[in-house]
Order: sequence, then C-alpha cells, then structure tokens
Amino acid sequence: MKQLYTLVIGICLSVGIAQAQIFSDNFDSYTAGDYLGLSNPTWSTWSNQPGGAEDVKISDADASSAPNSLYFKATSANGGPQDVILKFDDVYTSGNFILDFDMKVVSGTGAYFNLQQNHVVGQVWALQGYFLQDGTFKFDNGNTGDILLTGSYPNGSWCNVKLEVNLTTNLWEVKIDNVSAGTFSNPVNSMGIWDIYPVNPASMGGNGQSEFYIDNVSYNHIPASLPNLNAGVTYIKPLQGLSGQTIPVEIKVRNLGQDPITSFDINYTYVGGVSVSESVSSVNIASLDTYDHIFTTKVTLVSGTNPFTVTVSNVNGLGQDDEASDDAKTINVTPTIPAAGKVVVGEEATGTWCQWCPRGAVFMDMMADKYEGFWAGIAVHNNDPMAVTDYDAGMGTKIQGYPSALVDRGAAIDPSALEDDFVQRILIAPKAVIVNGAEFDASTRNLDVTLTFTANATMNGMKVACVLTEDGVTGTAPGYAQANAYAGGGSGVMGGYESLPSTVPASQMVYDHVARVIKPSFNGGSGLIPNGVAAGESYTVCFNFTLPAAWNIDNMNIVGILFAANGRIDNGSISTVNEAITNGLVDCGSSAGIESEVLYEDQTVTIYPNPAQNFTNIVLNLKGQQNVQVDLVDMTGKVIGSRDYGMLDGGQQITLPTLGLEAGIYLVNVRINNQLVSKRLIVE
Repeated sequence: MKQLYTLVIGICLSVGIAQAQIFSDNFDSYTAGDYLGLSNPTWSTWSNQPGGAEDVKISDADASSAPNSLYFKATSANGGPQDVILKFDDVYTSGNFILDFDMKVVSGTGAYFNLQQNHVVGQVWALQGYFLQDGTFKFDNGNTGDILLTGSYPNGSWCNVKLEVNLTTNLWEVKIDNVSAGTFSNPVNSMGIWDIYPVNPASMGGNGQSEFYIDNVSYNHIPASLPNLNAGVTYIKPLQGLSGQTIPVEIKVRNLGQDPITSFDINYTYVGGVSVSESVSSVNIASLDTYDHIFTTKVTLVSGTNPFTVTVSNVNGLGQDDEASDDAKTINVTPTIPAAGKVVVGEEATGTWCQWCPRGAVFMDMMADKYEGFWAGIAVHNNDPMAVTDYDAGMGTKIQGYPSALVDRGAAIDPSALEDDFVQRILIAPKAVIVNGAEFDASTRNLDVTLTFTANATMNGMKVACVLTEDGVTGTAPGYAQANAYAGGGSGVMGGYESLPSTVPASQMVYDHVARVIKPSFNGGSGLIPNGVAAGESYTVCFNFTLPAAWNIDNMNIVGILFAANGRIDNGSISTVNEAITNGLVDCGSSAGIESEVLYEDQTVTIYPNPAQNFTNIVLNLKGQQNVQVDLVDMTGKVIGSRDYGMLDGGQQITLPTLGLEAGIYLVNVRINNQLVSKRLIVE
C-alpha cells in the first residue's frame, strides 16, 4: 500500500492552489492468499472483523497490473459473504473528489459497490453501482432508489472505472476507460465509505452470479475555494412519472459562498413556455449548507424528452452573485407514456400481526400518491379484524409470505418493488377501458355498482370482478394494533414507522386501501362478458352490495377488474363511490350490449346478443344445483314461451330462438329457485 501527499492545481468555482490528499493501493506488496484487512488495516470489513468470512483474499490469478489484485465471488444469489470497507480519510461534502480503480467482471456474472454518506457503516447510502452480466451498468441512489445513470462496460475484460465528483456543485461523472458515461446530481452529496460486495441482484436485472477482480485503487480530494456571495442549484429531483401527470418540483439550493444567504428568487422553465417564479426569504443558509425547496406550483409532464431548468437569482436582494456558472441546473425529462385507459391493479398481502408489513403500507401509499388515476391499490388483510375470508384465501395461493404484493396478478413480489412492475404494466394496452357507475341508498345502505367496458380489441375468455376498498379504517380492538419491526430505526427508515413503537397501539393506526369485499370471486366471474365482443362495443356488468353501518361511504373506493383468459388482470378501474355516483348508474335492464346481474357470489345471468335477430343466448353461472325456469314475455305481459329446465349446475348456456318474433322489446324472466331475474331483450 502506498499513501502519498502532493501539491496540485485545484479548480473548483475559482482557481487556486490547494493540497490534494491521495490514497492508492495496487496490492502488489502483499502475499497472495493473505487477507486484505490483515495485510493493511486501512481496509476493513462491514462488521470490522478483518481476516474472517467478510474479508477478501489477495489473488495472483489475474491482475490489471501484475502480480496481485482482489478477487470477489458471491456464494449465493443474495451476495457475500465478502464485504470489504474502505473508509476515506474524511467525510467529504465539498471540493473535488476522484475515486479510481480497475475492475474485471468475470464473463456472464456481475459486480457491485456502494458509497456511503459518512463513516457510520450501513447508515445512509450515497450511491450504488451495479455492473450486470450483459455488459450494462446502473447507478442509483441507495437512499431514494432513483436511477441516476445507465451505460455499458466491457464484461469479461479489465476496464478502468473512475468517479469524478464536484461535491461543491453536486456534479457527479462516471468514466469507463477514461470516456465519460454521463453526469448526474445526487440527493446524497457526501461520501465517507467505499463498500465492495459481490452481488448481482435480479431486482436490478442481474442473474444472481457475481465474480470480479479489483486492482489499482486510488482516491484523491481537492478542497473547495469559495467566493464571497454565491448560491447554486445543486439538485433537481428526477421528474419521473407518466405523461399528463402533475407532480411536485423538489430542488436543492446550496450556499456555495462564504457569506450567509438570507433570501433568493427561484424559477423553473419547461416546454411550451411554462415558467414559474417564487421568492424565498427569512432564511439563514450558512456556507456550504443546503436549502430544500418545493415549488408551490406543480409541473405537468409532457410527452417526449424535454429540458427542465431551475435557476436561482437575486441572492440577498443584490442581483447577480459572485459566480454565475452555477446559478442554473438543467435535467432532461422523459415521462412514460401510459397505454390509453390503462389502470394497474396492485394487491398487497398484509396483516396487523406482521412486523414487516408496515413496509407494504408505506409503498402502497407511495404508489397511490405518485400514480393517482393510474393505480388501483388493494390491501388484502390476513388474520386480523379487516380480513375478508375469500379474498385472503385467494391471495394465500399466490404468495409465500407477508408482506407480499401482486401487480395485475403477476408473480408475487416484495411491496418495495411495486413501482418496477407498475412501470412495465402501464405500457400494455388493455382489451377494454372500464368506467365505474354507482347509486347509493343511504336509508338501506344499498349500493348498486355498474362496470361499463368499452372494448379496444376483441375479447375472449375474459372474467370480471368488483372490489370495494376503504381508506381511513380504524378500530379499538387489540387486533388493530400494528406489529412494527422498524421501531427504533435499526432496520432503516420506513415512512415514519421507525419513530413508532414495536407494537403501534390501535389508537395510533389508520389503515388505507383496505379490501372490504370482492365479487363474484377472487378469480372473477366467467360468462359476464361473452367471447367475441368486438372493438368499439360497450357492455355493462351490474353488482349489488349492502354496506355495514361501520363502513364510511365517503372513504370508499370502487375497483373494477377485467381478467384475461390467462388469469392476469388486463385492466382495472378506480373511483371513489361519490365519483361513481357522479358518473351515474347504467340501467342494466335497458343498456345496449351485454347485460348481467350478480345475484350473489359466483352466480350470474347474462344475455347476448342484445339486440337480437335470430336468437339470443342466456348464460348462467350457477353456484351449486339450482332449479331454472325461463319465460319470454312481451310488453303486454303475455307469455310467448316458457320452459322449466330443471336442476342445473355451474356454467350453462341456453339458446332462445327469436326468429319469427315481431321487432320490439321483450322481457326474459329467469327464475333460479325462488329468485327472479328479469332482463330486457330487444328484437330487431
């Protein structure tokens, strides 16, 4: 190991001479097979136990500069056990910092490292670098999860990786073999630790295999030289979302001078001449301190790739500050374009007894806030007072543990991965768009719901379900208390749960997205929409619910679900009950197209085609054996035809001839045991 000190010319806002502190290690003075942490105490491990399983051994099997290097290999898909730490000489928050090393990732595997904010191992991540088996890399911020930069590197060959950071202005640049791969700003603009850990996680596109060499490590730091009065925009939170979404603008202004800042103006500009200006006053920002600002006016994302610029000006009311080059920062904004009418359905398996389930609640809330109108979230409770037996049982067949989540009934995932699956599903054009309608009788608490499907493409084998959810659910019984593994912060930050006790009292808990009922069943009812429904046609499915008095109608949502033939959710819909009431209830007895009525769980009656010419079909979905009788009645009340079909069970289709009937309106009366369903039939 070689540690050198020298003088260099430093350029950081202004030109001056500063001392550069340089660390380097090429591992060539060590003995192959020895542990790094025992060979040089500057290096250590995550648990500060050099020489153990977390330590790495010196290798002479391959090197960028012979004879030695470090060799890392994961023993499982979860990574490790090697976990090597290099603490920098200081926690760097300003000035110019360079981390430089050579790396060879074994062909077909991946590599990983992270930078941490300070000298406390595992407290706050500043940056994570994933080098994947396909020759691509991703850098994200380990604190917020935002992808900051992607690019390529030579998998299977030695390459040089260099991270050049102007911590003063928050400009980070990655170079591969001295060629810039791009720049970014980082919400955590500080570093104290470099952590090397062999892992290649599937969540980032990895294959679970990690094997790589590290050689010729060095870092250096050049302190900043600051003018008297200077403010700079050092960070714009990535404006990630869907085209048409209106989202907040969050930025950081840093005092890049020596004098305190007490006021400034701030402005953002975007495509189409959008310009928003605000003033900030009565602040006291010390040198190198940062001020977080959220604009009161949100921005609406526009399709395409467009620049978004934030500018600070009039610092302390004095007009131009002493350095104009850092007054503005620009990012490119490329929102995702959702498929027309697509709403993604997310179902979370949770329970108040589950100590890790606060994670699910936090990420479900995040999705609801960030993707309002495009996301329908449903919290399916298990073994607590909010559990719905049939819904809970269905979820239990899809997951391995709690918390878990399903996005459009795909594979079970951790709730922290909801957004990744959402971004993929929101792009897929649905077979039909769903509109919710409703009518509520407050005296009887009877809620009628209609789901109207307008087909985008021919539908075959589709099933339908309707879910009611409720926000703001509370309770006083012990079962409403939430177990909380995040208490005390030892398991990290989790939406405020780290500040709550290990068992959060029921009096402090409010539950959102709570599933109250699903009809007709977990997998949806068949026969509600027949095969062959063509693009442009609209069909309505009707549901009826009687709401318990404890359910707050003002906090309730209606979620419509359309299942594809393979069991995945093709599309969803979400509205409050009040919004559905405003949309209006479709008259199932007179609406054109398919009409259906839910009698009770899993039991439906559907007629099609309607209007009819030569015949119509009566589709029955019966729960158990039922006696079925069908009468055809004209509008004078005369019975045109009648037949008792006896005891039927399950899915049945009865063909009713209409050829020879006069054009007009008829009633098809279907009696199932003692329950009568009357459907209006139009004969052309």
